[in-house]
Amino acid sequence: MLFNSLPFLVFLPIVFGLYWYVFNKQLRWQNCLLLIASYFFYGWWSWQFMALLALSTFLDYVYGFSVASPNRKKARLFLWLSVINNLGILAVFKYYNFFAQQFQLGFEMLGLHIHPVLLQIGLPIGISFYTFHGMSYVFDIYRGKQKPISNFIEYAVFVAFFPLLVAGPIERATHLLPQIQNRRIFNYRQAVEGCRLILWGMFKKVVVADSLASIADNIFNNYPEHNGITLVLGTIAFSFQIYGDFSGYSDIALGTAKLFGFELLSNFRFPYFSRDIAEFWRRWHISLSSWFRDYLYIPLGGSKDGKGKAVRNTFIIFLVSGFWHGASWNFIAWGFIHACGFLPLLLLDRNRTHVKEVVAADRLWPNGKELLQMFTTFCFVSFAWIFFRIHNMSNAVDYVKSIFTNYRNPAESLSYLSIFFYILPLLIIDWQFRRNERRLEISKRNVFAALSSRVVMYTIYTLTALFLLNAIIQKENMSFIYFQF
Repeated sequence: MLFNSLPFLVFLPIVFGLYWYVFNKQLRWQNCLLLIASYFFYGWWSWQFMALLALSTFLDYVYGFSVASPNRKKARLFLWLSVINNLGILAVFKYYNFFAQQFQLGFEMLGLHIHPVLLQIGLPIGISFYTFHGMSYVFDIYRGKQKPISNFIEYAVFVAFFPLLVAGPIERATHLLPQIQNRRIFNYRQAVEGCRLILWGMFKKVVVADSLASIADNIFNNYPEHNGITLVLGTIAFSFQIYGDFSGYSDIALGTAKLFGFELLSNFRFPYFSRDIAEFWRRWHISLSSWFRDYLYIPLGGSKDGKGKAVRNTFIIFLVSGFWHGASWNFIAWGFIHACGFLPLLLLDRNRTHVKEVVAADRLWPNGKELLQMFTTFCFVSFAWIFFRIHNMSNAVDYVKSIFTNYRNPAESLSYLSIFFYILPLLIIDWQFRRNERRLEISKRNVFAALSSRVVMYTIYTLTALFLLNAIIQKENMSFIYFQF
C-alpha cells in the first residue's frame, strides 16, 4: 500500500479511529491492532511474502532467548544463526541472480560455458529493512543492551510496524520496543506535529519528487540526445527527486507514527546543507549509516587501530552500503565514490568537524565559506548520483563524458530550467526548518513573519492536496524509489 494512494488515505483514519477510540484502554489490544494493520498494509502490496515476513520475525524472536544465554559459546552460535538466517534471506531473494550471473561471466572468460538457474521471483518489498530490524534486536541482546522480549506480539509489532515497514527508518529495539511495551496516551500536540510532517512529506513526494521524476527520466533515458548543460540539469533534478522521494517517505512515516504515539528515529536532517561528505552521511539515511557504524564499522575496529585499518573499514562500510542498495555494480561504484570523498577527511582528521551544529545555526544566512562548502559537497554527491541512477556502468561513464564533451544546441537547456520551480521552494522551506526537522513550527518572530509563514505553509498544503488528488484520479501514484531496496 502506497502512502500516496487512495487506499492509504482510507486505511489510516480507520486504524487511527479504532486505535484511540475502541482499543485505547487496553495496550495489548492496541498492539494487536497495529500488528494486524501492519500485515494488512504489507499484504496489500503482495500477500505472498507475508509468510516470509512472519518467518523472519519468528526466527529472530526465538534466537533472542538463546543469544541471551550466559554461556557465551551458545550465545555466539545463535547470534551467527540469526545473521546467517537474515543474510541468507537477502542472499536468496536479492543477490542470488547477481552472483549466479557473475559466476557465469567468470567461467566464460575462462572459455567455459555454464547456464545457472536464475530465480524468476520478485524482490519482497521492504526485505532489506525488516531483516536489519531483526539483526539489530539480536545484536543488542548479545551486547547486553536489550533483554529478550517474551511477548511475541510486541516483538512482531517492532519488526512490522507499518509506517516504517517497507522503507524505514531502520529502528533499534532499544528505542522502539519500550514505546511498544508502554501505554500510549493521546497527545494533541504530537498528533498535530504528525499531521504537519505527513503533509510536508506528501509535498516532497507528490509535488516535488514526482514532478522532477518525469524530467529526470527524460534526460537520463535519452542522454545521448542532450547536451552537457541539460545533463547537468538532469543530474540536479534526480538529486532533488531522490531527496524529495525518500525524505518525503520518511517524513510521512515519522508523522504517521506520531499519530499513534510513537517517536521514530530521524532519517534525514537536511543533507543538502552539509559542508562535507562526512556531514552528509550524518544527515542522509541516518538510520542506515548509523546501523552500519554500530554493527559493522565499530566491530571491525573502527578508527581506533590506526589510519590503515580506519581506511580499510571505511571502504568496507561504503561498499557494503552500496551493495545493500542493490545487486548491481553501479551501486558498488556509488559506494566507492563516496568512500573516496570521505577518505581525505579521515586522513586529515576532519571527518568530525561538523557533528552537532547545523549550518548558520545562529544566523539567518550562511557565510561565503559555508556556501562554497555546501555547493562543492552537493556537486560531489550529485556526481555520485549518476552512478546510482544508471545501472549500466558503461552508460554512466558515457553520461559523465557527455557532460564535458557535448556542447551542441545549448538553447534546448532553457526548457529544463523549470526544475528550479520545484527545487527552490523546497530549499527555502528546508532552510527555515533546518534547526528542527520534526516540528515544522510556524515562525513567531513578528506578526508579519508569522502571517507570511502561515500563507506559505497553507499554500503548500493546498498544492499537495491538489497534486495528490490529480494523481489519484489519473491513477498515477508513483511508487517510492527506496521500495526497490
